[in-house]
Amino acid sequence: MTRRTSTGSDIADSSFAIVANGFADGPAQALRDHLVGLGARVVAVFHPLNREQGTRHVVTEYVDGRQVSRRSTAIPLRPPLSFAADPFVPLRVPAVDVWFGFNPLACARGLIARRIGRARRVILWSVDFVPERFGRTPLTRVYDRIDRLCCTRADVRVELSSTARDARNAHHRLSGEPVPTFVLPMGAWIERVPTVPEGGVEQRRVVFLGHLVPRQGVELLLDAISVLDQRGVAVEAEIIGGGPLLADLQARASQLDIDAKVRFHGFVEGHHRVEELLARGSIAVAPYMPSADSFTRYADPGKLKAYLAAGLPTVLTAVPPNASELEELAGAQLVPYDGQALADAIERGLESPERWRERRQAALTYAERFDWEVLPRDFLAAIGFRK
Repeated sequence: MTRRTSTGSDIADSSFAIVANGFADGPAQALRDHLVGLGARVVAVFHPLNREQGTRHVVTEYVDGRQVSRRSTAIPLRPPLSFAADPFVPLRVPAVDVWFGFNPLACARGLIARRIGRARRVILWSVDFVPERFGRTPLTRVYDRIDRLCCTRADVRVELSSTARDARNAHHRLSGEPVPTFVLPMGAWIERVPTVPEGGVEQRRVVFLGHLVPRQGVELLLDAISVLDQRGVAVEAEIIGGGPLLADLQARASQLDIDAKVRFHGFVEGHHRVEELLARGSIAVAPYMPSADSFTRYADPGKLKAYLAAGLPTVLTAVPPNASELEELAGAQLVPYDGQALADAIERGLESPERWRERRQAALTYAERFDWEVLPRDFLAAIGFRK
């Protein structure tokens, strides 16, 4: 099938498949909401991303701006074992004009659909990059081959950051860009998201959002809260997210005798509830662990955009590629990966209400660049779709 980068089609008269892993708010969900809001026919297939998301694979169809069906299929496997089953759930997807695959397996299925005439165009939308996805194993080599195939055979390719784009090109030894490639960063629903009130510094609450795994540095936050408690600084923390470290972190909080100051919410499925919890905070933290193999080095973490859209002054380590820009323009502060340094930054962030309000406004102003109402619209226009 001849590749085309423009159809000149009306979105409302077009059909789309969105296939992704994960149920938390992200690019796939934002694209779905945008297309549904414009009246397109959409079939959205979401597979579990991690063990905490269970065994259910959800397929939802939308027509004329409303949901017309929703099917949930339980596969007796949890990630990562369930990834092998993802390409077969559901067994049949309606024919579409555009297939969006948000990972190599999802994109590869779209390539097959295009080959048999059930998709006109296929778009690979990569949400991260890891040089060795599954370590130095044969599984990584298979994954890389599929990823490279998608990078060269899809009609369009989307990356979250130029850092990820360049790293993937180098990793796969791609000369130039075999297909049109766009950098589309993570966004936030600017008008929808509740923001921290101007007096939010008085809430004296630190918030963390993310999957509870070692690279997120949540242990460092607990150490920082312990340090602040010993100093007599009035502060508490809310940790939003589940993960394999949840029980260990709860035990660590008990060991540090800060149980009363730390609340673990676990995985919160509804993004509206997540946004409400963030708006209750005063300071947000993202103490990523420095690591050569961390995909955060190449990513545009969605939680940082959620923090900014809520107007939260943020403290983070210099791991994401946009960390320096956030410090310069978005009221963020960079700290080394150290509990004492994190505690110092939190305490300083709460000392001056005037400076806190300045950082809050800087976050809100910066976040306006990344409105989910605008990013998908501009991208769809660039590939030939009319509103």
